[in-house]
Amino acid sequence: MLTSKVAKRYAQGLLDFTQESGNTEAVFGEMKDVVKIMSESKELNQFLNTPVIDARKKETIALEIFKNFSPVCQNIIRLVIKQGREAQLKNIAQEFINKVEDIKGTQRITLVTATPLSEQNIQKIIADSKMVNVSNYDLETTIKPEILGGYILRVGDQQIDASVKSKLNHIKKEFQLN
Repeated sequence: MLTSKVAKRYAQGLLDFTQESGNTEAVFGEMKDVVKIMSESKELNQFLNTPVIDARKKETIALEIFKNFSPVCQNIIRLVIKQGREAQLKNIAQEFINKVEDIKGTQRITLVTATPLSEQNIQKIIADSKMVNVSNYDLETTIKPEILGGYILRVGDQQIDASVKSKLNHIKKEFQLN
């Protein structure tokens, strides 16, 4: 997913501030919560993206939702809304998470499957891929029945597409060429 320049700038500013104040880990956890909440709440996204709602109202509601967060997180949320960038809040949080994981040397892995897999099968796929070269990684699993079977594994900018759908498409193309 492409991240906007706005999200990168806000995330870098937040990272610089948290590194100076020494609370990067606490804010890291809270930013993960922001991404999770915003991913799960379609209503919150619609509310924040509605241009007819006043920024003060958005700020009040957002700070109520995130009332248990640290003052640093509350201030960044307040700043983002005051600047009219509330549509970028989730992207800013995700970019901050990515930057912290880069500092820690965490490798991001995405595994797409047609059905849920056991932890043992997931670990076997990762081990067999030989693309993961660190023990510290962040795994995101996604279920997409439309791939029919198999899996799609993304590690950084590399991808293994062992899905049934892509194999069927490949066979279809071969028949069309002959």
